[in-house]
Amino acid sequence: MPELPDLQVFSKNLDKTLKGKTLQKISINSKRIKTSAVAFNKTLAGRKLKKVYREGKQLRLLFDDDALLGIHLMLHGKLVLFQKQHTEKNSVATLLFDDDTGLAVTDFQGAAQLTLNPEESEAPDALSSAVNAAFLKKIFGEKHKQVKELLLDQHVIRGIGNAYADEILWQAKLSPFSYTDKIPAANITKLATAIKKVLKDAEKKILKSNPGIIAGEVRDFMLVHNSKKEKSPGGKPILTTSAKSRKTYYTEEQELFK
Repeated sequence: MPELPDLQVFSKNLDKTLKGKTLQKISINSKRIKTSAVAFNKTLAGRKLKKVYREGKQLRLLFDDDALLGIHLMLHGKLVLFQKQHTEKNSVATLLFDDDTGLAVTDFQGAAQLTLNPEESEAPDALSSAVNAAFLKKIFGEKHKQVKELLLDQHVIRGIGNAYADEILWQAKLSPFSYTDKIPAANITKLATAIKKVLKDAEKKILKSNPGIIAGEVRDFMLVHNSKKEKSPGGKPILTTSAKSRKTYYTEEQELFK
């Protein structure tokens, strides 16, 4: 699954390619997308694309008159740019612009979602200024949950996925199994800094190694959440455990608070 830094890069590359173009037509090929093609076209067709950006785990396409299209790639969704026609299998939706540039959303599971004028969430985005030490201290004090579980809760903070939660917690030297209401204030401050650092650094690395990417995920630079590595940069063995179909990577360098 593409995570926040991947989506950041996708949005920037799509914005460069598609911004200023007028949407000619949108086709829907998935029964899981509840909004009809007629409704999508009534709202979006004929409007110029003003901006592509990321919000949480969703890509957003903002058109004239503030008409908004949300795209959530889910686990296996991919984006493909094409000219005039495409031959992509498992297409769930296709956007065709006035210069014959097209964008196909594919997913072999058919789970990728398109949403018309998605509702705004009260949970702040992980890269927003609202996600700071004060915010985390308040949230952590109100809940008794393992810290990784809370970081992944999109109703609390939007955008952090499994792999980057591991990288963030290792950077902060905080065990993923620590309970939020037991973590000292100084460690929470360190975690707040790690969230921004890890996510922003990852975006820069992806842009450097895959400058035009709009699909897939880049993980080879990860320090801990990396199946090809046996030890962390600090020389400690990387440990793994699985729960709820989710694998956690961590080391004994990370302090546990229970």
